[in-house]
Amino acid sequence: MAGVSTATVSRVLSGSGPVSDELAEKVHSAARALAYKPNRVARNLRSQETHTVGVVIPDIENPFFSSAISGIDDVLRPAGYCLLLANYRDCPDSEQRMLETLYGEGVAGLIFTPSEKPSRLYNEMSDAGIALVGLSRTPRDVPVDTVSASNFRGSYDAVCHLLRLGHRRVGLLCGPTTSSTGAERLDGYRAAFGSAGCAVPDEMVSIIEWRQEAARLAMVQLLARPEPPTAVFAAGNLLTLGALQAIHAARLDIPRQIALVGFDDFSWATSLRPSLTTVSFGATEMGRTAAEVLLLRLNDPTREREHKELPTRLIVRASCGAQWNW
Repeated sequence: MAGVSTATVSRVLSGSGPVSDELAEKVHSAARALAYKPNRVARNLRSQETHTVGVVIPDIENPFFSSAISGIDDVLRPAGYCLLLANYRDCPDSEQRMLETLYGEGVAGLIFTPSEKPSRLYNEMSDAGIALVGLSRTPRDVPVDTVSASNFRGSYDAVCHLLRLGHRRVGLLCGPTTSSTGAERLDGYRAAFGSAGCAVPDEMVSIIEWRQEAARLAMVQLLARPEPPTAVFAAGNLLTLGALQAIHAARLDIPRQIALVGFDDFSWATSLRPSLTTVSFGATEMGRTAAEVLLLRLNDPTREREHKELPTRLIVRASCGAQWNW
């Protein structure tokens, strides 16, 4: 339609070579008339490169992952990459199927949060030269770059704060310890008691799924104990919401009757009454950092593996009862 060669069309649409303004306008005019869009798959096959990155997460409903994806996009979109999102709902079988699809799509890289039983396909993709970065959870037996929070330190600081306020029956709602995130946050909880010279109240520890309903049920059980906790540390944002559900249903006053500290700081933390004391590390910043590490790996596949740990900060608000004389 433009009356030029396919090579000229290619140069115009890709911006890869000198073409006169007149010819360029003919090509663009024909493209508009035909509603033409370049075939991504065919172009990738020809150039032997792709500008798509897979993002594999266990739960899109978790605000942490929504914020992390936003940070990833902030970095990768200006660099010319498109995201392909895979939400496997913490199901290893679903994780496997989605990885197979992304592998078949020929993604250039992958930012992923693995399940408790990570697929061996991660290793195959890494061996095939696909750039991989682990997000939040450190994958076992997969040699990749990782970006996570200082889970141990954040948990340690939160529980130490409650112990300094005089609490000894401190409940813990924590995700599975088969994941690095859960294991490190449990270790921080235990270490805080050790530093204070106190015995760890194992009967107050609930290891559950990273889900709101699981946390609600666990909190109901803790509150039903003959000696219920006077404080609780919820080691994840959805776990905090579940704990709040149970506490409100029991008509307990926060912080007069029970103190609460969460992990992950989001905008709704200050909207609660009382406002929520929480461990902050910046989910969006974690996403940005993971994307930056991925770009470095794409540009230099032979560079040393990098393991970044973002610092945490305890933000003290009203829910922990710091202003009360316990």
